Amino acid sequence: MRLVSGKIPVIAQEITATLCADGDIEVLVEEKGEVELDLSAVLKEYIRTERELVDQARDILARENLDFGSLSKVKRRLAESRNFGIGEDAIEYLVQQIIEVLLHSRHVEEVYADDNTLRRKMSESLRKHMALDNELDQEVRRRIKNLQEGSTTWEVDYQRVMEELRRTHRK
Repeated sequence: MRLVSGKIPVIAQEITATLCADGDIEVLVEEKGEVELDLSAVLKEYIRTERELVDQARDILARENLDFGSLSKVKRRLAESRNFGIGEDAIEYLVQQIIEVLLHSRHVEEVYADDNTLRRKMSESLRKHMALDNELDQEVRRRIKNLQEGSTTWEVDYQRVMEELRRTHRK
């Protein structure tokens, strides 16, 4: 599963609207935008940390003279050392972070739902929005399979092909 920065406002808005409509959280109408910004901050921090892990993994590969094929292994090891969820663990990690924000945000009046209810509803929304990007990710990887993952060329081509596919899917 992959979180894309362009989806952050939509995800934050959907989660806030769902939880408010179902009575799981109480938010004053004028504070809804602030709650969405709180959730967006969690999602943006996730993307920033994930990028940082990739950069650190690349540095390790270069320092230890390892093949770029080891990038995902090194990234996973770094993520585990930080208790950071990536891959299939990303949604669980994000949901836990969002629950913490909801419980401590000064913009949320009250949280009525239990953690399991919040987890289920937020996971559905995250999965829905991250699944499309996961499908696009797989298509991009198929198109650039001849390049070495983790290399600069791979990263540049990945972004270029991803943007092309997104434009095609919007039409």
